[in-house]
Amino acid sequence: MPKKIVAFGEVMMRLQVPGYELLTQSNTLQYSFSGTGVNVASAMTKLGYNGYLVTKLPDNPIGDAAISFLQRLGIARDFISKGGKYVGMYFLENGFGQRASRVTYTNRLESSFNTAVISDFDMDLIAENADIIHFCGITLAMTEQVRENMKMLAKKVKEKGGLICFDCNYRPSLWDGGYTKARPHYEDMLQLADIVLMNEKDAIYILGMETKATSKEDQLKELIPRVAKKFNIQTIAGTHRAINSDNTHSLKGYMYKNDAFVFSKNISFSVYDRIGAGDAYTSGILHGELSGFPAEKTVQFAAAAGMLACTIVGDTPMSTETEILSTMAGNIEDIKR
Repeated sequence: MPKKIVAFGEVMMRLQVPGYELLTQSNTLQYSFSGTGVNVASAMTKLGYNGYLVTKLPDNPIGDAAISFLQRLGIARDFISKGGKYVGMYFLENGFGQRASRVTYTNRLESSFNTAVISDFDMDLIAENADIIHFCGITLAMTEQVRENMKMLAKKVKEKGGLICFDCNYRPSLWDGGYTKARPHYEDMLQLADIVLMNEKDAIYILGMETKATSKEDQLKELIPRVAKKFNIQTIAGTHRAINSDNTHSLKGYMYKNDAFVFSKNISFSVYDRIGAGDAYTSGILHGELSGFPAEKTVQFAAAAGMLACTIVGDTPMSTETEILSTMAGNIEDIKR
């Protein structure tokens, strides 16, 4: 029977300006629904697992539209609560060349998910059914109530023998109080986590670790083992990214497990839609771990998944295992017939 992959997080409405226009230039927006939890749960369904999302949506046509969207992605609605009035929204302006993409959030703290209380979720039922549950730092940044919900659910899943995956993805714009306020909450989640997505910047800025190393890779090699030891984490993975002068992007993945680092090849590729690539990488790491891949194959698989996500419109990764393995093998085809 396929493993049950559960994600905890907010469903957001994505409002995108067409092409590379600015909000100040355009009078048209395209909408869809997304969120880190949505992306991970959906990506795992494409890889053969049963994907669930723990969230709360308004009991109105917008909430109904969101649920329909999630079901088209293959996400089960078993753990979705209804109530409240709003979904959080963000506006996306695609970057080009030296101009970065820009995300502007609105209405987040009043959303159904961010005003949910513990009684809105059947945490015991969720914990009984979760083989792996995914949490992220974006959700951790929301409110004290959300943080309480998140930590309680993580503890219950841990007690039932499920694995905890935590993606640090720190967003400065979401933390009123910065790293100082965020640190104790991150430490609480790291204490519970089995699989963590982070890099050296997270160790330096969020956890306040010090290093004399100057290069990113040297900092990574010094700090990540210290994080793993301090919090007793079995697997830590992440990426280093860069934007090249020709507007292509580069990605190099890593994984630290069993006291050893494994790195992917540094791959360069064109980008159609950048958002969601990190969630695709996360799903690749989870799939490799669940499938018993050797560490080298897992990190290459995750990097290829991240690259493919950049070729697909929308936040949500859509690639199958076959497609990702084909990309790993270096196959670039014109038309599949």
